[in-house]
Amino acid sequence: MKDQGRSTRKRTGGRLHDVSKKKRHQLGREPAETTVDDPRFQVIDARGSDDKLRALSTNIAQVADSGEVTTEEIENVVDNPANVNYIRRNIITKGAIIETSAGQARVTSRPGQTGQVSAVLLEDS
Repeated sequence: MKDQGRSTRKRTGGRLHDVSKKKRHQLGREPAETTVDDPRFQVIDARGSDDKLRALSTNIAQVADSGEVTTEEIENVVDNPANVNYIRRNIITKGAIIETSAGQARVTSRPGQTGQVSAVLLEDS
């Protein structure tokens, strides 16, 4: 778990002393780093009584092309503006360019949060 609370330092570099303990709602989680592989999912408790479905790996994408949505198979990650190392590791994040059976598409969903890959087909592919 990762603490999402305030910094322990002031702007000037001085140390801030804690006024309260770390609370559960301030904790974050490590990124899912969804890979291209056989589908694997993980259910995570969210705030309130909600659940999140986290995609650990998937090879299916819902690709939209001029209003029509089709299910396509993901072959690999072509480009990922979030991190250049994600291209080599085939990690899918929002904004990543993926190679599908229909051509190249840009991911518009957050697979680590929603559990699915939604993408828009690129015109120049």
